[in-house]
Amino acid sequence: MRLIVNLPAFNEEEKIAETIKRIPRTIEGVDEVLVQVIDDGSKDKTIEAAKNAGADFVYPNGINRGIGITFKNAVEHALDNGADIMCNMDADGQFNPQDITKIIAPILNKESDMVSATRFGDKEAKDMPKAKYYLNLIAAKIIGSFMDYPIDDLTCGFRAYSRETMIRLNITPGFTYTQETIIDAIGKNLKLKWIPVEVTYFAGRKSRVVKSIFNYVSNSGKIILEAVRDVRPMKFFGWPALIMIVISIGFFVDFFYWYFQDFKITPYRNVLLAAITLFVVGVQFLIFAFIADMIKSARKLIEDQAHTLRKWRYKK
Repeated sequence: MRLIVNLPAFNEEEKIAETIKRIPRTIEGVDEVLVQVIDDGSKDKTIEAAKNAGADFVYPNGINRGIGITFKNAVEHALDNGADIMCNMDADGQFNPQDITKIIAPILNKESDMVSATRFGDKEAKDMPKAKYYLNLIAAKIIGSFMDYPIDDLTCGFRAYSRETMIRLNITPGFTYTQETIIDAIGKNLKLKWIPVEVTYFAGRKSRVVKSIFNYVSNSGKIILEAVRDVRPMKFFGWPALIMIVISIGFFVDFFYWYFQDFKITPYRNVLLAAITLFVVGVQFLIFAFIADMIKSARKLIEDQAHTLRKWRYKK
């Protein structure tokens, strides 16, 4: 059983060595613990510091490509290096490396395919910005409700993935990867679990993802909507269709009730127009739902073929 602990890094010269040295190299149930660093175009001496601290693999992106592509590269390198489990965590030390044991335990015990740390459990995140805290908590509850799957933390990057999960996930690099991989995993009926951990937000620490609250909300909202649309198309288009059609029927009933009082259309024209508009748009959304569901079926066939190819490519 080979565990690869992956550290995505960008200008982490001051912290990465300490983080690497704190990673446990002996874990019960694991034969080998290796450290992998993906450097995302650091301008400082992050690569040198990682190598000197004992990182087993260091891969530079060359230029700054963002955390989405960095994660995709991490998965590919971990599979190439024979990982049975990959644990991904920040290089700046905000998470406790000793918690790696807790994060990978459900995978070792065959209880879960993917495990994420949660910052909203019984161990409250220290000094986490209030806006970030509540935005993440609300988003997790909304998406969990829509996906019919309880989600404790949608955006935490401290996670563990089984080999099969890494092969099955459809990673499409973008603004981030944390939200999409959760939704994709649920759509593929993988078993997910959340483990409460301690996390500390350092004073003056600048997030690589959250440049501003508006930017974060707009980008995250777009990603979540696209992911949910692909995974739950009938819900995504079907519920708005049903709501609009039901409301339109109510307007039709109201219109005909008043129309048969004096057989005049003009006084109730706006009610009739609203009913027709809502009904037409509702039917269009219903058609979109069936088309999207057909696309989902075709996409599943393509992903199954891609899964077979990846299993062959990364055969140990």
